[in-house]
Amino acid sequence: QVQLVESGGGSVQAGTSLRLSCQGSGYTTEIYSMAWFRQVPGKEREGVASLAYDGLTEYAEVVKGRFTISRDNTANTVYLEMNDLKPEDTATYYCSLKLGTWRPGLRRSLYDYWGQGTQVIVSS
Repeated sequence: QVQLVESGGGSVQAGTSLRLSCQGSGYTTEIYSMAWFRQVPGKEREGVASLAYDGLTEYAEVVKGRFTISRDNTANTVYLEMNDLKPEDTATYYCSLKLGTWRPGLRRSLYDYWGQGTQVIVSS
């Protein structure tokens, strides 16, 4: 059974950094794509950053230059390094997984598995 567990969220001041982690389990292949999405109450879940199986990355315009997605295949973990955080980055952050040779990018509907989310609060 595939499971994704996020960690690393918290409450921080604007201008600081956080690193989110997403530990995957229940699969053995290294051929997969992962992404981070975020959601605030009353709004749709939006894509933040994706990392395809072949290393292709995609970022939402609002986080380009501030956020970096990376992965550690040996640990089945994907990371989201978030720098220069802004109050508008406040949200619950979810990681997602698509097994196989797909490049789903930031298209939410193409991901098959989701974590439970980790909350990030950025105060000014």
